[in-house]
Amino acid sequence: MYELSLHCPEDRVELVSEALEALDALSVSVEDADAQTSAEQALFGEPGMPPPKEGWQRSVMKALFATQMAADDALSTLVLQDFFEDCKTLGVAEVADQDWVRLTQSQFAPVEITPDFWIVPTWHQAPAAAKKTITLDPGLAFGTGTHPTTRMCLRWIARHSLQGQRVLDYGCGSGILAIGAALYGAADIDAVDIDEAAVQSTIENAQANRVQIKAGLPDAAQGSYHTVLANILATPLKVLAPLLCGYVQAGQGEGSQAGHLVLAGILERQADELKAAYAPYAQLEVADSEDGWILMTAQLDNKKS
Repeated sequence: MYELSLHCPEDRVELVSEALEALDALSVSVEDADAQTSAEQALFGEPGMPPPKEGWQRSVMKALFATQMAADDALSTLVLQDFFEDCKTLGVAEVADQDWVRLTQSQFAPVEITPDFWIVPTWHQAPAAAKKTITLDPGLAFGTGTHPTTRMCLRWIARHSLQGQRVLDYGCGSGILAIGAALYGAADIDAVDIDEAAVQSTIENAQANRVQIKAGLPDAAQGSYHTVLANILATPLKVLAPLLCGYVQAGQGEGSQAGHLVLAGILERQADELKAAYAPYAQLEVADSEDGWILMTAQLDNKKS
């Protein structure tokens, strides 16, 4: 296990914490950087209620990752975000091996996506109402369904017909979106990621859920797709605009189905940036929102040249 440590001012703690979760941190903790000094601050709140602040004036944030590559990749992505301004990197360090799964199992319960679609840890029984389930172990996989961005993508999948479709999950992490697409009828699914550990995780999770997915590095994506899913963060999504739109099947008249582009990992205040970045290729709209994050989609009736 590897721990990424950061110094963050109070007004950035919540944003950085959410971003770390979206970047597949296994856990995120916040501490007072001035603890045990005369500048130490106490945060008081009513029992059972959230604290009145998300962090201290100077907070130390620690995020745990399964590998050093995952921690380094998360840091590389964070430093490009505008909200990371005034934050400071303290370093990435290896931590002693422990049974992290056993220690964290008690924190995770089945996650509802829709009333009949759930993500269920292997140590839980599926709820009686669940007609479709994804079996996944939080703490082991890159992307577990507990973050709003993942839930919104899965909700979109559940509400749209993917029957017989060709689907691309770009930046697949655990493969959770690709697995969801398979459960909802997609026939040909490619899941790609720059991290080889994520590719292996996707393969293993697909096998555990008894679905067929082709997983590989980004160059494994080929041709056009009825649906392209990308749950990353705003900055890489902007850079990837021409590439992702190029993968989406364009509608070209009667009888030709227009493809869907589904993007997540975007904060509400970043909507206009994404619309501008994709304007030469597609017209993005906000399709869903949750806890300050949004899902943006476009249907490419006719690709712009």
